[in-house]
Amino acid sequence: MDLKARYDLALAYDWEFDRDFVRLVEAAARGRGLAALAVPPAAAGPVLQAFRAGELDFRVLVDRASGASPDFIALQALAAERGRDVVESLAKVRWASDKATMHLEFLTAGVPTPHGVIIPSFDEQPDFVPAPGDLAALGVPFVVKPANTTGGSVGVVADAAGPADVLAARRTYPADKYLLQEKVVPETGDGRRHWFRGFYVLGEVHLAWWDDRTHVYAELGYDEAAARGLAAIYGIVRTIARVSRLRFFSTEVARDARGRLLVVDYVNEICDMRLLSAHPDGVPDAVVERIADRIAAHAGKAAERDRTA
Repeated sequence: MDLKARYDLALAYDWEFDRDFVRLVEAAARGRGLAALAVPPAAAGPVLQAFRAGELDFRVLVDRASGASPDFIALQALAAERGRDVVESLAKVRWASDKATMHLEFLTAGVPTPHGVIIPSFDEQPDFVPAPGDLAALGVPFVVKPANTTGGSVGVVADAAGPADVLAARRTYPADKYLLQEKVVPETGDGRRHWFRGFYVLGEVHLAWWDDRTHVYAELGYDEAAARGLAAIYGIVRTIARVSRLRFFSTEVARDARGRLLVVDYVNEICDMRLLSAHPDGVPDAVVERIADRIAAHAGKAAERDRTA
């Protein structure tokens, strides 16, 4: 790592399983004649120091370690202060990751969602009990999700049946608001559950089949999606991008037995980019490669703008 250099793209990450993805982005950048810098946790401090001193610089920072350490936070803050393109700011990530906030924003924007009810945190109202009418509208079973505790279905109760399940969930993360959500049962056909993962990256949308039970992916190209009546998902994902203000995220959309397309898991602000070739529940390699190339292309456009400015 050259700490006295100028880079087109810096990639901050703190998850060991991001290494393959970072490697693909670096390769895509090299293929475009760009210089990319990977910033794992061990390098965050030295990179911050060199950037602060003006010995190291970059045009675009893709931050997949938002809030992971004081050095990463300071690096992002300084990059924003100096006018660098940050994907994505910590403030944006925190706002978009709140399921209760996104639920209300989606309703306003017309994004199709399952019926949902927002309830207060246990700390705020320990004696709160959902209204019988609200629970009846959800059906049984229903889903209970903490609004801000995210990642790997942490805190999610997938088969709640009544007030006792809601109370138990609220006590698990007592400082968090909760979202009670209608349980979506996907339509099935051709041996597949009609559940999909949509990836949005810097203006592009990529879709994949995603089984909500096995978590196994399969590729889904535009032609197949259109032939199956799923092309509307592309527009839904773009609307989510506008509403969430994020430029790199994933979301989950299901088509239920009534033929409704519903956004089930609103915004995964730092989406899993593990490769299917390395992990049984990873994202198809071709999808990850396209996402990596899109990030490199974005850095390339930033470099071109600087050259012609």
